[in-house]
Amino acid sequence: MEQEERDNVVPFAPKNEAEPIENIELVDTHTHLNDDKFADDVPDAVARARAAGVRRCINMGDTLESSKKAVELAHAYEGLFAGVGIHPEEARELTADDDAQLVKWAEDEKTVCIGEIGLDYYWVKDEPTRELQRRIFIHQLGLARDLHLPVCIHDRDAHADTLAILKKEGQGIPTVLHCYSGSVEMAREFLKIGCYLGTDGPLTFKNASKLLNVIREMPLERLLVETDAPYMAPVPMRGKRNEPAFVRFIAEKVAELRSMTLADVARATTTNAEAIYPRLRRAEKR
Repeated sequence: MEQEERDNVVPFAPKNEAEPIENIELVDTHTHLNDDKFADDVPDAVARARAAGVRRCINMGDTLESSKKAVELAHAYEGLFAGVGIHPEEARELTADDDAQLVKWAEDEKTVCIGEIGLDYYWVKDEPTRELQRRIFIHQLGLARDLHLPVCIHDRDAHADTLAILKKEGQGIPTVLHCYSGSVEMAREFLKIGCYLGTDGPLTFKNASKLLNVIREMPLERLLVETDAPYMAPVPMRGKRNEPAFVRFIAEKVAELRSMTLADVARATTTNAEAIYPRLRRAEKR
């Protein structure tokens, strides 16, 4: 970890002094401690998260290599869990051996979902590559169905296709829309088919008016908080390396928008995380 980033690590204090840190329990439902940017300080990042009230974190895979690392970290640290899958930006034709490896990791008791999978049209403009993304997305939805696991979806500038695929190929699969970035109207459509919505750093940005309305309006029982660390650090840490401890800033923003206490947001979103990802609950009770 760079010295500049270490200097930017700050202790947490709740905005409301009636809500001491030890009474807050949060789940960062989407992070990447398996990213190379955490290569030198995973233990410290986990400790900072716990000090901030973040008791559990789900590290999502985006390649076979990062999925393997997510599973390894889940077994190395109490409170860490894994998602395994191929991110749309990494989409390629999967072999039978690739499938077998994903299934093996997915059957691990500390793997809570297939993820992150989905569509990303932001950088990809050519139709053949978009078609490859759709094909690999549908394929991994099939793996999730066969394994009776939830999915965590990456959807960037591909809301209509993501919704259409979930309606046709994702029926009956518990689904999280990670880092939701669509309109209120599109959110209503995803909520109609049973999706949960994850919110993270952009909720705190100045240009987040559309997202603010989504979070105000949506049912609390479908909301999750996440960081997507090391990316998109929330205000007041924007521009720095993100980490799971900063999910507290997201929860505080949700509390502000919905006129709730931080403790109530933490309680609700933790309950939601356990509902959509049952292995979070079962593994903690072992």
